[in-house]
Amino acid sequence: MSEKLKSMDRGALFMLISALLGALNGAVAKLLSQSIDPLEIVFYRNLLGFIIILLTLKKFSVTIDTSKLHLLFLRGFFGAVAMVLFFYTIATIPLGEAVVLNKTSPFFVTILAYYLMKETISLRTFFALIIGFLGVLFIMKPFGIEISLEHILGVLGGFFAAAAYATIKRIKDIYDARVIMLSFMGVGMLIPLALSLFTPLVTLQLYTNPTIWLLLGLMAVISTTSQWFLTRAYSISKASIIGVVSYANIPFAIGFGVMLGDLMPDMYTFIGIVLIVVGGILVSKK
Repeated sequence: MSEKLKSMDRGALFMLISALLGALNGAVAKLLSQSIDPLEIVFYRNLLGFIIILLTLKKFSVTIDTSKLHLLFLRGFFGAVAMVLFFYTIATIPLGEAVVLNKTSPFFVTILAYYLMKETISLRTFFALIIGFLGVLFIMKPFGIEISLEHILGVLGGFFAAAAYATIKRIKDIYDARVIMLSFMGVGMLIPLALSLFTPLVTLQLYTNPTIWLLLGLMAVISTTSQWFLTRAYSISKASIIGVVSYANIPFAIGFGVMLGDLMPDMYTFIGIVLIVVGGILVSKK
């Protein structure tokens, strides 16, 4: 029993560290967005990650099953779109709100699992979904004039993140994790590149400012380390416990956001955050 508690404590600690690093990663992205376009952040962040993963493939080669390449591409597309929307909302709305709206992904995962994988939805899960989406409404404030396109895109980011998770579930036993990450990062480079070549929405520039490259490199290190701690947390503790602890990144994100100049959440936003956390905890317990 004591060993079980010890592993749970370590899992919770690892998840707390992952949550802190994840919030810090968002803060670095928000800081970067003051100097470069969010789509450029996505491009260079994925470029660095792509190079790192390619270097690991040189040492440990893998075989690629061509029968499910369409699912591999879909995982990359969904994940890349989710990242684009997340970084855009980080740049345009308070960091805490952007993180909370991205945290709607567990609700969408539940809905997608019901329609695509025929999983059942219990009465408790149904109420959890209602609670969570009520929280989204409080943050978006549709009853006033504060609803914005940025908030809608934030929720869409949560949906695409959920679609990416659902796709991973289908291909995790077919492809090496590094191949899955390459698909995500590869498409994550192609989207900003295509927008730069064929639309006026973004112009990719080659920056000479060392601070920008330092922050981009820092993002790569922080996000990779955060992912490692998250993976370790899920491997030694129950998913339901880790899922609850993962919501610690919301107060971390709010704190970093305030340090970067964001206002403290108002009453409606705070109520929305609480509802999303409660709904998310109920869903994760399932």
